[in-house]
Parts: sequence; C-alpha cells; structure tokens
Amino acid sequence: MASPLPINMGRLTQIAGFELVRMFLTKRGLIALAAFCLVWIIILRYPIGQAVNLISAPQFAQIAQDLFGAIGLKKLLDWPEAEFAMYWLIALYSFPLFSIFISSDQTVGDRERGTLRFISLRATRFEILFGRFLGQLGVLACLVSLTLVATLAVLGFRDASLLSGGAGRAVAIFITLIISLCPFVALMSLINTFARSSRLAIVLAVLFFTAGGIIVGLLTWQLPMLAVLDYIFPGVQFEQLAGQNLALSSAIGIPLLQTGVFLALAHAIFKRSSL
Repeated sequence: MASPLPINMGRLTQIAGFELVRMFLTKRGLIALAAFCLVWIIILRYPIGQAVNLISAPQFAQIAQDLFGAIGLKKLLDWPEAEFAMYWLIALYSFPLFSIFISSDQTVGDRERGTLRFISLRATRFEILFGRFLGQLGVLACLVSLTLVATLAVLGFRDASLLSGGAGRAVAIFITLIISLCPFVALMSLINTFARSSRLAIVLAVLFFTAGGIIVGLLTWQLPMLAVLDYIFPGVQFEQLAGQNLALSSAIGIPLLQTGVFLALAHAIFKRSSL
C-alpha cells in the first residue's frame, strides 16, 4: 500500500499530462486520433456543412414540427448559426459514447502490467485516480476544441459576419459539453477500480446503462417514487439539455454531482484495493 503522501499538484499534473502524451504522442493514440478526425471530417462535410440547407428544406420543417417539437428542440431552429445547432445535437450524443471508449483504460492497464504498484510508491492513490480522470478530461477537451474550431471555420466560410456570435456560441457549447462529459469519465474511473481489462470496463459500462436502465425502469413502474434512481445514470438530463430547455443550475449541477459521487466511490474502492 502506498505511503500517505500529501497531495502534490506537481505529481497530479504529471499524472494528468501522461494521459495527454499517451493520446497525442504514441502510435496507438495517433491511430485513434486519425480515426476520430476521419469521422469528424465526414460529419463536418455533410450534416454540419449542409446544416442550412437541411434546416431550410420543407421536409425538415415537417420533421422539426413532428419530431423536434415533441422532444423540445425547436429552440435550436432559431439559432442563426445553423452549423452549431447541428453540431450541438451530434456532439451531445456522440462524445459521451466516445469518452467511455477512450477512458476505459485509466488504471486497469497499469494494474495488468504491474506498473501501478510502482506509481503508487511515488504518488498517493488519490493523485493517481484523480490525475488520470483529469488527464482523460483534458484529452476530451482538446478533441472538443478541435471540432468546435473546425465547425467555426465551416460557419465562417458560409457567412463571415456570424463569426463573432459563433465564437461565443462555441465557448458556451464547450463549457456545457465538458461538464456533461465529466460523469462519463468518472464512471469509467470507478469501473477501472475493479475491472480486469479495458475491454471488460467497456462491457461493464454498457451493462450499467442497459441492464441498469431496465432494472430502474421496472422498479419505477412498480414504485413511481423511485424515478429518482434515473439520476445515477450520466446523461439523464440530455433530452432537456439538447433543446436548451434545462435550467443552467441543473445543466451544471446534475453532472457535477454525479461526478463527485462516482469519484468518491472510486477512491473508496481504490484505496483499499490490491495493486
């Protein structure tokens, strides 16, 4: 067991920085980054690049009335930056899934290789756990920033007069999106404390959302008061958040509370687990 060292920001920064190095300066990370870029080039070229034409099409107006009105997305149609309206919907539902995959190996890989015990001799378990969490969040922040800048470039190419408003919109989306991704990364931090491989961590995350959702749904059907259990699932607020129909306090408070709970549970398990 690691000796009780005081929390050191230098060690915390080094541990977090290692995740950035692993993503952007290793062969495996660069391959994943290339795949990510290819997918987003297609997204930027078609749904985002053609956002104005799609939204202004008569067929889309009917779809917006039937579908978007039903789930509260009509406010997005009033955004002058149609590209960001399309980006918001795509990013809000795709980045959480992506975050589960890229953050599936926070500590489990080091445990398999036997290097986690070595790291624990030089850093506290809290620093390891929280540092890896921050590192993965930093990776996601870089990728979100990259896609937002690209979307802003697409917007500027269509209408340069919208760049000022688009920049402000991009900042607001970035902050909201990163906060919304926090509990997904924290959930993987928790799963990493007892999973035996990164693949198993992904499987357990999928089971948490699918089997857990079914169980909570059945419990809620029997006892409606148990609907509060839905808040154990990251992204529970996405339906309202997507249409900008969620209060700012809830948009920020719900994911931050979930993140705190997941990290607290992860630390409680991690500090007692065998390395």
